[in-house]
Amino acid sequence: MFKRKKKVNLVKEFLAKGHSVSIKDREEALDYLVAFVAMIRPRLSEFENVQRKFAETIQFVHQHPAVLNNLRTAIMAQLINSNLVPMLTESGITITRGAGRELFARLKHKFLPAAQDPNDFLYLLNRIFFKHTDYEWVEQLGRDKWMHFFELIGISFSGNDPVIIKQAVLSLQILSARVAQLGWENEITHNTPAQWQPPNNPFAAQQHLVYQIKERILREHQGPESIQDLARQLSEVLAACGELVQVLRDETADKGTSLSQTFILYQIEQKLNRMNLLLDIADADEKININRFANLFMAVIRNENRKNSIREFLSQTTGYLAYQIAEHKGKKGSKYITASPLEYFQMIGSAMWGGLIICFVAILKNLLAMLQMAPFWHGFVYSVNYSLGFVAIEETGATLATKQPAFTASAVASSLDARKTDDPPNLYNLAVTVSKVSRSQIASFIGNLIIVFPVTYLLAWLYDLATGHPLIGREKAAQLLQDQHPWQSLSLLYACNTGFFLFLSGIIAGYVQNKINYGRIDKRLTEHPVLRMSLPASRLQKIADYVNAHGGSLAGNISLGFFLGMAGIIGKIFGIPFDIRHITISAANTSLGAYGIGWEHMNFRYLANVVAGVLGIGFLNFLVSFSLAFFVAVRSRGIHLKDYPGFLKILWKYFRSHPLDFIRPRKRRSDPEKTATA
Repeated sequence: MFKRKKKVNLVKEFLAKGHSVSIKDREEALDYLVAFVAMIRPRLSEFENVQRKFAETIQFVHQHPAVLNNLRTAIMAQLINSNLVPMLTESGITITRGAGRELFARLKHKFLPAAQDPNDFLYLLNRIFFKHTDYEWVEQLGRDKWMHFFELIGISFSGNDPVIIKQAVLSLQILSARVAQLGWENEITHNTPAQWQPPNNPFAAQQHLVYQIKERILREHQGPESIQDLARQLSEVLAACGELVQVLRDETADKGTSLSQTFILYQIEQKLNRMNLLLDIADADEKININRFANLFMAVIRNENRKNSIREFLSQTTGYLAYQIAEHKGKKGSKYITASPLEYFQMIGSAMWGGLIICFVAILKNLLAMLQMAPFWHGFVYSVNYSLGFVAIEETGATLATKQPAFTASAVASSLDARKTDDPPNLYNLAVTVSKVSRSQIASFIGNLIIVFPVTYLLAWLYDLATGHPLIGREKAAQLLQDQHPWQSLSLLYACNTGFFLFLSGIIAGYVQNKINYGRIDKRLTEHPVLRMSLPASRLQKIADYVNAHGGSLAGNISLGFFLGMAGIIGKIFGIPFDIRHITISAANTSLGAYGIGWEHMNFRYLANVVAGVLGIGFLNFLVSFSLAFFVAVRSRGIHLKDYPGFLKILWKYFRSHPLDFIRPRKRRSDPEKTATA
């Protein structure tokens, strides 16, 4: 601690030198800035004290006018004598044509960082903010603190700084050309509404205005009024560009999106934001929007510290694609949320039909196990059996309890969605929604289990009666019971595997449905030359409509069937403890095991433990699937749960006052739910 204080005092002594830093001596100016940032930078364990340290530094600057003068001179020395174009056109802005190429570039530079020119301003920033965690405390200070700091220094760009102005205009021209090029990509032009098509396309119009501004700035006899008039026109066109980007994004809810389109829109948005700042510098009004400048400063520091972060890149560029997948799941999830007693009992009835289908799936799976074939083909036929069962549940409108969480999680997250409304979310309404999800999930579990246990037992008895021998022997029956036991097997761990597969199948369903919408598969099917000649137009249209409405669900159900069918076979092939436990299938196997053992030989305490294990399997199926789906839905919507610390308190308060609402719906019309939604 003593050494640290001594070091800070030395830094203050260096900063408080009475002489001004010479603009010609860039290295001394750089040392001055490094020392100043060292005064503010907290230790890794002291990030919470950064506000205090910043306040102390500002007070120190106020007490020593020479420091303020030296600081202003040092900053301007770096700006005037450095190449600003790379920072203005590249830092924080993706410049490669494809997401794959950008990902490869970041991976490559993780092992061998790119070389930098000492005259590049980014090189100087990396010298000043050299710690990879600097962006954290810079952002923690917040925009308002940095705005106050830059106002204190007196940052301004005007005709007195021709070098900076010319670099800003050059950067504006570079970004303008890139925006125009991206605006003519097929993924953009094919989806642009008619009113935005040429000659009204703002992506093309902005490039012409930027060229005019450049020409007038280079002509010294031109007055600032003419430049400012063009700048106002360009500002309006850039706003139109941003509006078009948002229109294209909004249409993806119906048309779908692709990673390519998402990536292009993301790049255009980055460049438009930077162009607005550059226009603010070049518009000849001798003022700069400190708000935008502070945003640029924080963004550049973060980008330089995280420029090779693969996680950051994937999070930014795939956000809207993930949003469309989650949005598809969220829309479907609304049908799994019950509000009234009628809907609640309809859910139980629907789940009973789903349970009935699973009974036959479980019986058929045990029959398939009798076939003599290689392990892979056993896994394949199990997968087909599961897939057909899940598809049958989907097509008949029945419900499988474990398929709900992946969809209801997205529906819950949508109530926090900042993209749909500027108003803060109603956390009480969200608590009500959680109670609806809870009771809906319980209703579907009840419906599944009250059918699976007795009907599977009945089918096993009918098989025994029809064939004269039991479906499974006593030894295999004992093994089936043990496989569901909570501590005599790894059933609870395998239940977590199932939860992940349930989540993944939901992602696949959303992704495929998004691709069907974006690729206009229904239209392409109806216009397919071979299909048009082979099928009547009405039948072909029905097929196209079916694919458009159910293609994602089919993909999700088939993938889930293969995940569950092949998991145990993969574990056997590689000799590792890897398998699945699905609550309804485990319930059916428990019923088969009980029939195989016989009630006269049954240890009922052991059976009670097995049944408890089945319930634990169901809980973990739900918990893992819901948690993963909720995390993806929240992240894709740009929601930060830390912004809602009071939600758990509100949820707990609601649970204490209305605990039964989490199990069954209210019968009274005047209840908190209707009050909340009113």
